[in-house]
Amino acid sequence: MTITLSLKIGIILILGAFALNAQGAEYEWKFQASETSGEPSFKIKQEWADNIEVMTNGRVAIEVMPINAVVGPTETLQAVSAGILQGHMTDPSYFSGQNPAFGMLGNLVGAWQNPYDFLEYMKYAGGEGLYNELVEPYGVHLISAATFPLESVPSTVEIKTIEDFEGLKIRAPQGMVYNIFERIGATPVNLPGSEVYTGLEKGVIDAADSTVLSNNDAQGLHQFAPYPLYPGFHSMPMIAVSINKQIWDGLPQDLQVTLKTAFDRMSYDLIARLKAQDLETLAKLENDPDVHPYDLPPEERRKFRQAAEKEWQEWAGRNDMTQKIYDSTTGFLRSRDLL
Repeated sequence: MTITLSLKIGIILILGAFALNAQGAEYEWKFQASETSGEPSFKIKQEWADNIEVMTNGRVAIEVMPINAVVGPTETLQAVSAGILQGHMTDPSYFSGQNPAFGMLGNLVGAWQNPYDFLEYMKYAGGEGLYNELVEPYGVHLISAATFPLESVPSTVEIKTIEDFEGLKIRAPQGMVYNIFERIGATPVNLPGSEVYTGLEKGVIDAADSTVLSNNDAQGLHQFAPYPLYPGFHSMPMIAVSINKQIWDGLPQDLQVTLKTAFDRMSYDLIARLKAQDLETLAKLENDPDVHPYDLPPEERRKFRQAAEKEWQEWAGRNDMTQKIYDSTTGFLRSRDLL
């Protein structure tokens, strides 16, 4: 049987592809995330790691691992710098103990009206460059900033104005968010996230700075806290998708561009897919006569943001980088008439 030239070429290409796969990836990295393996956002991150392997024709293989897989969440910065991990996808607020600027840029509480404002600031108004100015001395490079939809506030009582926070016992972690809730008259209670359910059930707290609406509902919080504020208005932590700087600097330009493009796309995909889950949950709750979601009006959100700015000013004075972050973010917010 005669084999045509085109068939011979096809066979050679197929055998070459098999040989490439057998050799393994040119770059194999471990990235640790800040979620458990069962959370939807973790699975989306894994999908994007798989996409990158396809986009680079197998040259880059990224294994995304859950929180605590290799080191604790506060230790990933050093682990990436030392090469124990090659990258991470995590909230920079975990590193506030090393520099308060990580907490300030990682979660500027009350600043953002929606996640797209934050992404616009990070990607087009200097935020990512400012973060790299902060993080590169630690031997880490930010590829792309991502975030979550705004967190909901499950509450046992109606909250329709900022004044309704007066005397409210609200779960909040210590730090900026805790201090800002104090500024609006609330009584913050420092409970771990694992105790929010029992805290609401037993009346230890009246409300909670918790996670997004769909997660809160999945945990059963609305049976005790039937007045969720949605969309939220306070907390929206950044996800820093970062890599060891020495590895980044050694990559060819085509792979740098591919990684940047892919993770930028992931940041929008993550928001859209998690928001879809929240909207599905909202539709269900709006048909539940025992649960009463409420969207805080824009003028009340502005009051919270103005109270929050007083706390941002306190943080701004801590060092040169926190002052740069304050000047940059407030300048952006004012240019969008958000402050």
